[in-house]
Amino acid sequence: MRYWLMKSEPSDCSIDDLAAMPNQTVAWYGVRNYQARNFMRDQMKAGDGVLFYHSNCKEPGIAGIARVSSTAYPDATQFKRSSRYFDPKATPEQPRWFNVDVQLVKKIALITISELRRHPELSRMRTLQTGNRLSITPLDPAEWEFITEHLVR
Repeated sequence: MRYWLMKSEPSDCSIDDLAAMPNQTVAWYGVRNYQARNFMRDQMKAGDGVLFYHSNCKEPGIAGIARVSSTAYPDATQFKRSSRYFDPKATPEQPRWFNVDVQLVKKIALITISELRRHPELSRMRTLQTGNRLSITPLDPAEWEFITEHLVR
């Protein structure tokens, strides 16, 4: 089992939006970074733990615990001309972009980025590194354990 931090803009899909979806599950669509795509396509497995992170908002931070609930499959938005995620180079025979399904485990009190930075146990966390803008980053099992055991309320 692996652990991930997955960022979503609340204006696109918030933790409350996820909670309101059928089966509290969302396809993690629209990723257009090759490294993040490769994490989903090559490394994520059903059952992996996810920290659902609100980004690009007034108060960024971890808003929930989720899990990966599917293996990777082609992101349908890459084929839709009307989608902002359309990719003219992608074809159904050779898709370029993938997503996984993510299912809510529980909504939590927001753990802000400033709260995360206060803990030396998390100093190596990729999301906290200067210049890291990836929407999906792996978590060390020790980081997952510290966050879920000491910071989740």
